[in-house]
Amino acid sequence: MTPARQPWAMRVYLVLARVLAPVWRQGLQRRLLRGKETPRSVRQKLGSEYADRPEGTLVWGHAVGVGESMALAGLFARLAERRPDCSFLITTTARTSGDALRRTGLPPRCQHQFAPVDTPEAVSRFLDHWRPSLALWCEMDLWPALIAETDARSIPRALVNARMSPESLAKRRWGRWLYQALLPGFRDLFAQNETTADALVALGAPRERITVSGTIKALVPPLACDADDLDAWQQALSDRPVWLLASSHPDEEDLALAAHARLCEQHPDALLVIAPRAPARGLEVAALASASVSKDVPLRSAGAHIATEAPVYIADTIGEMGLWYRLAPVALVGGSFASVGGHNPHEPLALGCAVLHGPNVWNFAESYERLDSLRQARPVNSEADVAREVAAVWGANRPVDTTALVDEQAEAVIERVQALLPR
Repeated sequence: MTPARQPWAMRVYLVLARVLAPVWRQGLQRRLLRGKETPRSVRQKLGSEYADRPEGTLVWGHAVGVGESMALAGLFARLAERRPDCSFLITTTARTSGDALRRTGLPPRCQHQFAPVDTPEAVSRFLDHWRPSLALWCEMDLWPALIAETDARSIPRALVNARMSPESLAKRRWGRWLYQALLPGFRDLFAQNETTADALVALGAPRERITVSGTIKALVPPLACDADDLDAWQQALSDRPVWLLASSHPDEEDLALAAHARLCEQHPDALLVIAPRAPARGLEVAALASASVSKDVPLRSAGAHIATEAPVYIADTIGEMGLWYRLAPVALVGGSFASVGGHNPHEPLALGCAVLHGPNVWNFAESYERLDSLRQARPVNSEADVAREVAAVWGANRPVDTTALVDEQAEAVIERVQALLPR
């Protein structure tokens, strides 16, 4: 779209973005001094450092959070199998997302770099270098200058895995003039549910381009772990029955510890691994667990790298969920008893770890509904429910079947995205 044809809201935004470019630079320098950026991430965000662009067709995807970037990695892994002529680029804004991608391993022919700050100059340098054949935005991290310049270069684009609640729609209505300029240019928009589809229409997206596709987070690749660490743990645990409280929030540890006390009546050597969502809560959770079991509880961040005979272990480190999901045949996924709406069930399932969850799973409502129907996830409401279901998984002694986890809707997204690529 030429500047003369751009809606007034977009023209105003781009003028402000150009004027405020020094503010972006100053902000990045302050973040660098606080340790929230690295010199390399600052250079990439300002458009002064790039990796080499591979020859041929390049598919670019942008995400903000860890879950979204991992979902893009899974989508690109599937596309890489079907299009060996394509290369891939994932951009993120947060360091944690980039770190997670590097730990897990990028798909074949895929690179990661940080997205440019949303100024016309940085965006132009980014697109001049990478020249993508297709641009994907995952969820709703929509930067107007970046999208406007992508549109100006006639690069086809799609929005995947979009999700909005009524509350987030109400907040976004303040910027509806910008959304009315941004959303009509997307060739395809894939919404996780009907509520999001209606919200996209309310913000200006053409209804005929929207598909309710569910989540693509079922495509996430298995989380990585250190093979030597895994082997050491497996040898140390021997035949001890293990279960996991994953990504826990306050009060959920109390429930898990009460369930573990029940389990220990029949399985006195059982081990509960607690991985708090916020690792900074490690000492707090360890104190809670120690009071519950009347023993000192080992803390991974304090150097207790292997569980001893203690009945509870606190895994308060970042980026090691791949290890815990491999060690435990069953996990109670946190956030589902707290008022945060639950966390991703597909990460444990991809590693053969059965999933238990509480009633609060609105962040992944469609996933949990389907997984519950397949008995690949199980709802629980009390400590007694948790103890019963954990014991049932231990007794079954068979891995979770993950063959049905990628459903027809996710496959349809892959097909539609592939159709946007040049032949």
